[in-house]
Formats: sequence, C-alpha cells, structure tokens
Amino acid sequence: MQATRMLPAVVEDRPAGAASLDQVAIASGLALALTLALLAVVLAYRTDRLPALDRLLQRMDGSRIFGGIAGWASLPLMVAMVSLVTALFGMYWDISLHIGVGRDEGPLANPAHYPILFGLFGISAAGVLACALPRADDVGPSGVQLAPGWRAPAGGVLLTGAGSYALLGFPLDDVWHRIFGQDVTLWGPTHLMLIGGAGLSLVAMAVLLEEGRAGRRVPSGGGRASYVLGCSLTGGLLIGMSVFQAEYDFGVEQFRLVLQPLMIAAAAAFSLVVARLWVGRGAAVGAVVFYLLIRGGVSVVVGPVLGELWAAVPLYLAEALIVEAVAARWKHRPLVVGAVAGTLIGTVGFAAEYTWTQVAFTLSWTTDILVEGVLLATLGGVAGGVLAGLLVLGLRRELPVVVRRPRLVFGAALLVLAGAVTNGVLALAPSGLEAETTIVADQDGPDGREVQAEFRFNEPPVDGEEAWLTVTAWQGGRDSAGLHVQPLEEVSPTLWRTTEPIPVDGTWKTMVRVHDGRSLRAMPIYLPEDTALGEPEVPVADGSVREFGEEKLILQRELKDDVPGWLWTVAGLVVLLCSLVLVIGLGWGVSRYARAPEAGVATDRRTPAEV
Repeated sequence: MQATRMLPAVVEDRPAGAASLDQVAIASGLALALTLALLAVVLAYRTDRLPALDRLLQRMDGSRIFGGIAGWASLPLMVAMVSLVTALFGMYWDISLHIGVGRDEGPLANPAHYPILFGLFGISAAGVLACALPRADDVGPSGVQLAPGWRAPAGGVLLTGAGSYALLGFPLDDVWHRIFGQDVTLWGPTHLMLIGGAGLSLVAMAVLLEEGRAGRRVPSGGGRASYVLGCSLTGGLLIGMSVFQAEYDFGVEQFRLVLQPLMIAAAAAFSLVVARLWVGRGAAVGAVVFYLLIRGGVSVVVGPVLGELWAAVPLYLAEALIVEAVAARWKHRPLVVGAVAGTLIGTVGFAAEYTWTQVAFTLSWTTDILVEGVLLATLGGVAGGVLAGLLVLGLRRELPVVVRRPRLVFGAALLVLAGAVTNGVLALAPSGLEAETTIVADQDGPDGREVQAEFRFNEPPVDGEEAWLTVTAWQGGRDSAGLHVQPLEEVSPTLWRTTEPIPVDGTWKTMVRVHDGRSLRAMPIYLPEDTALGEPEVPVADGSVREFGEEKLILQRELKDDVPGWLWTVAGLVVLLCSLVLVIGLGWGVSRYARAPEAGVATDRRTPAEV
C-alpha cells in the first residue's frame, strides 16, 4: 500500500516538456552515426568498392522470390517492409505505454522509441538505397537525374522523401514539446508526421515496384510471388492508413466518435481498391489477411506478451468483399470502382464495423453517431476510392489517357477528405453541466484506493443515446493495467452510477467523460499532484460538486496554458504545409511514372491473378 501511495513522487521527477540536452545529444549522435554508415555504404557501392553488395543484387535480380523484379528495387523494398513492421510495433508499444504510464522520464528511457527510430530510419535508408543501387541505364524514363550518369527511380526519390519526413518528426516532436508541452495524444501535429510519412511510404514503394518490373522488362504480372508481394504491399498500405485510428483501438480517443468510421472507410476504400485493381482478383481479401496477421500480431506482442494494453483491430473483411464484388463489374474503370465501392463501404461497411465494435472495442459505436457517421464514412470512402483509382491508373500508365484533368480530380478528393476530417475534429464544450459525486463504496484494491460512486447531474448530460458516458481512468502506472474504462449505468436521466470500483489513488487520472453529438466534456474525479506541472492534487470527495469543462484540459494536463494562440496556429500550419508537400510530391511521382514512355517495356497489363 505504501508503494502505491508514493507513486505521485515518480510523476514529479518526469520532465513535463522536452528532453534533457544530454539525451538530445545522444539521440542526435546515434542518428548521425547511422547516417554516416549509410552514406559510406552508398559511396563504396557507387565507386565499385563493395563487391559483396553487387553479388547480392545479382542474386536478387529477377528472382522469383521477389516477383522477378530488378535487384536494385527488390532489396530496398525488403528493407522498407521490415522497417515498417518494426516501426509499427514500436508505435503501438509507445502508445500503450503513454496510455498506461503517462509521459516519459526521457526519450531514451522509453524502450518503444528505439524500434520507432530504427524503423523510420530504415524506411528512409531504403529510399536512399533505391536511389543509389541502379546503374547508368537501369532506370527507365521515369527516373530523376541526380547527377551526370546517375538517375534515380522516382519511387526511390519518393520513398526517401516519405521516410525522411517521418524521421524528421522525431526532432520536431522535441521542439514541439519545448514550446507547447507534451501533448499526450496520437493526433499531435508532429505525431501525425511520424505516422503519415510511414503510412504513405507504401505509395512510393508501389511506384518503385513498377519501376523494378520495368527494369527487368517484365509485365505488370509476374506470377504467384508477384501476387503475394502485391498483397503484402497493399496490406501494408492498409496498416499504415489504419494507424491513425490507434486511440480508438485502445479506447481512449480524444476526438469525436464519428471520426472512427470516417477513417476506417477512407483507409479501406483507398487500400483495398488499389489491392484489387492493381494486384488482381482476390487481392483485396489477401491484403486484409496480411493486415490481420501483422496488425493483429502486433496487438498480441504488445498486449499479452509484453504485458501492456490490448489494442482492438478493425476487421475490414466486409469492405474487402464489397471491393471484390464492385471490381468484378467495373474492373476496367478504376474511378467508377473507387466511387461505387467507397459509397458501399460508407454504408454497408459501416454496418459491418458497427456490429464488430459491439464485440471487440472498448467504446462501441452507438446510434448517437448513426446519421453523421454514415455521411462522413461515405464521403471518406468515396474520396479514398477515387484517390485509389487515380493511383491505379498511374501504376498502369493509363492516367493521362483516361482522366483529362487528374490534378483537378486529385485535389477535389483531397478537399473532400480534408473537409470531412475537419468536421469530425470540431467539437464543443458547452458550459453549465455539473455533477455531485456520492461515494457509495470505498475500499483498498490492487492499485490503491478504489471507490464506487453515483453522479447526480444538474441536467440530463445527454440528449437521447450518448456516444459515450464513461468513467475513464488512465496512466495508472507499470504495476497495473494502466487503463480503466467503464460505461456509467443510468438510474434516471440525471442520476448515473458506476458498475464496478474505479481507481482514485497513485498516478491514476480518473474522470467522467461525456460525448453527445458535437459535445465533448469531462469532470475530474481524482487527479494526482504533479509538481513538475505545478498542478495540485484533485482529491476524490464525497458530496463534491464539480463543473464539466473541455476534456482536453484534463486528458492533456501537460500542455502549457501560457503559449499565445497564434504561435500554435502558425506551428500547426507549418506542419500542415509540410504534409501537403509530401502528398503533392507523391502525386507528382505517380504522375511522372504514368506519363513516362515505356521504352520497350512489355505492355502486358494483366494482373498476376489474370496471368
């Protein structure tokens, strides 16, 4: 019991902002050493002083194991895929630690940061290798001239950019914490850089794969190995697009519930339409199987194996079947497939995932989000499907022929997606709601003091069915599960109660959360003292009456409240601009490949399933 009571002292010793300068120096030194090692390999290879690498590429060149593509493409693709899985494991481990434990004692003290760092560096390194490995005439017309006698594949340039963009999120995250404090949310701007760069690197890898096929003068097909490789890449794309949902997977989402069906629909439509139309029949299902194996495997390793929190997994199986059925009718019209499949994913797929959340997710979908959720999911599905259609046309080199103004279609789909996300993010925190806490049971539990309580509101907290009305306790420490979420039971419209004991001791941050329509509000039940933040303890108290406010102020106590609003806006816009540059760059790369003459490359455009 004494150990539990001393836990708040641990919180006091954790930095509330950026990393200490010695840890910054160590991390920078490590990154510099890795970069120098990579450059040494590239220099040695380009000056013919690395025969071992030459022999490896010769063995991989045209190998059936890698779908018959050029060795200079297959090696970077292999490095990139392994690196992505490594980064994925680190990301979910890191998210689990922040939910269960709280902020780090320092970036080097968090073991999950190492696989993230090495994984993101590996993606960037794979891009550099893809640019460096091809010899003089290996790269086709889509290549980019880097120096006299040195042409790099467009996919390699894109992969370098995506990986470097994601890697840049690491030092920028530290700068962000120095200015604004630690934002304990997946959707912090610099966190989105890490996720977005890694996830979108799969688009660059798809372009690189096609260039590797062209480099061997082989058709877009290539048999069973090529089919498996395509399913793996598009399954990886589905994983990358799904990482944005991670807070929902754990059950501590800090944004409106309607965002989850929107993100699921957009990820499904974009990834699975590409899989079916680019790889072949059954590939949408194959991509989902790959996704479930890798993404589900990460949940198993992080949860039961490492003893951290379990992350639920969206199924995507209904969406895959929808895409397969639509593509069977209009497979030669990718934009039609994208639009029709996106519409069905936003409606029929919504119903399937709605049912699955009742079984698998901590916070299941409710009728509160039904109308808006279907609308946003449909918009996201159509936008994602259209973007997928454009990508497929680009990979087939049919884009300039089929679409008169691809940039206009590309921009319109992005605007629809951005508008839907913006609507999903916007939330309100109306004032006036308050509740009186009555403790009905008080006991000692495995994590210290626990209580059961009733909450009498001054007015009904929800209108109809709530999106959620829960007691959420998180960051309880390494010696506990670290997360406790339980829906409150309604006694009357203004009286709600817990159904099991809730922790109110140690490092737990315990609150009542209400999400109804566009409203997101929370009331603290118990918060520990945190001298690093200058925050006093908020004790649990029988008969206390507290007001509900913006839940972000409770969930993210570490955020500084003395930073000018314009500075956050400017910083956010800078990150947004960098993200737009990445997305537009990927669009440029796909368009460059699509418009390049084929220069004698085989023109068989049958998918592997049709060969």
